[in-house]
Amino acid sequence: MKFKIAIFTLISAISLCNAQVKKWTLEECVTYAVEHNISVAQFNLDLESVKLDKSDALGAFIPSLNGQASVSGNTGLILDPTTNNLVSGTIMSSSMNLTSSVTLFDGLRNFKNLQRAKLNAIAGQYRLDDLVDDIRLNVANAYLQILSNKEALKVAKAQLAVTEQDLNRTKELVDAGVVPKGDLLELEATVASQQQQIVNNKGLVLISKINLAQFLQITDYDSFDIADDSFEVPPTSILDNSAKTIFDKALTFRNDIKLSQANVDLASKDVEIAKGAYMPTLGAFFNYNTRYSDQNRNPFTGEDLNFIDQLWLNDGISYGAQLNVPIFNGWSTKNNVTRAKIALDRTKLQYEADKLALEATIQQSYVDVKTFGKAYEAAQKTLEARRIAYDYAKDRFEVGLMNSFDFSQAQSRVDDAEANVIRTKYDYIFRIKILEFYFGLPIQLN
Repeated sequence: MKFKIAIFTLISAISLCNAQVKKWTLEECVTYAVEHNISVAQFNLDLESVKLDKSDALGAFIPSLNGQASVSGNTGLILDPTTNNLVSGTIMSSSMNLTSSVTLFDGLRNFKNLQRAKLNAIAGQYRLDDLVDDIRLNVANAYLQILSNKEALKVAKAQLAVTEQDLNRTKELVDAGVVPKGDLLELEATVASQQQQIVNNKGLVLISKINLAQFLQITDYDSFDIADDSFEVPPTSILDNSAKTIFDKALTFRNDIKLSQANVDLASKDVEIAKGAYMPTLGAFFNYNTRYSDQNRNPFTGEDLNFIDQLWLNDGISYGAQLNVPIFNGWSTKNNVTRAKIALDRTKLQYEADKLALEATIQQSYVDVKTFGKAYEAAQKTLEARRIAYDYAKDRFEVGLMNSFDFSQAQSRVDDAEANVIRTKYDYIFRIKILEFYFGLPIQLN
């Protein structure tokens, strides 16, 4: 038993450790965010409500059926509902009826409402898919920000290690009398500054993790982390396509554009529904009714009729059709049609505005890819030049031909150049992914 308990404890500890070292990939983050996002859950509820609208529209084609029953007691001079005779005294009576009605024609508005419900369901799905697209982009941006901050932290730690080596070397030079002690103090100040930068970078990593965790609806910020992969700029052929080509393709699949077009279709259907009010409506009805009275007697024997017998003797049916022709209704139908047409014009203008906004976004993204690509190349060249200058300054410093302040400045310029390379690299990666996303390519970092 003790052995089994020990094994169980060991397995539990291993499982706990594995849970604590969970490293999230970008694909896992995107999938989890879509499945647990509160707005997505709300939009899914909206879709369920839209399905009910479709059910309501289908129900308009089905005849209605309603039943009614009543029981009443009266004292005094009262009309017997079964004989239509006036009686004096106390009478107990009841009535029951079943009524069915159906709309035969209403200007085709029932058909239009069903079509509108189907269009609204499609629009709701586009609205949800567009939200998911935004979530994917936001998660990718937050994920890349963590990678950028982590890489900057690694560089800061490496820079501190180099500076500490220079500090130890300077101590030897000071002891040998090659450089003055003031140079040693300058390097000690540089070490302190770099240590402070490491603290700041750790804070940035933590904040960026919290931002991503909030997108994922995760509150355990302490144990949340992403995979420690270092991504280089991915190969891409997206710039082989013109911005116009990317825009034309985006129009065919972008959910925000599909949603805008669906809104135009909905508004067009609303105009048709409003015009249907000009047409006559035709309906049919059928009614079965019966009644009971405690004063009702058999006309031949004079005996009281029981409840069941009266239901059969006093029943009846009625049926018919009703035609309603609109002649004048205070211009309400005309005004409703005009309102619907105005709403249609508004949605058409919004559709054009959405296309223009998409085109402007793609044009900007296209320029961003080129701009950030050149900025990244320039940052790499600058870093290479700064490193060469730093090596030259280090050689001069070690033989006493450069003071510690100028040497620290050379090192600071290298630090800034390395930070700029990291920043421009991840900015460039994200701009590539945005443009590829508008071209219909999935967001992947591998």
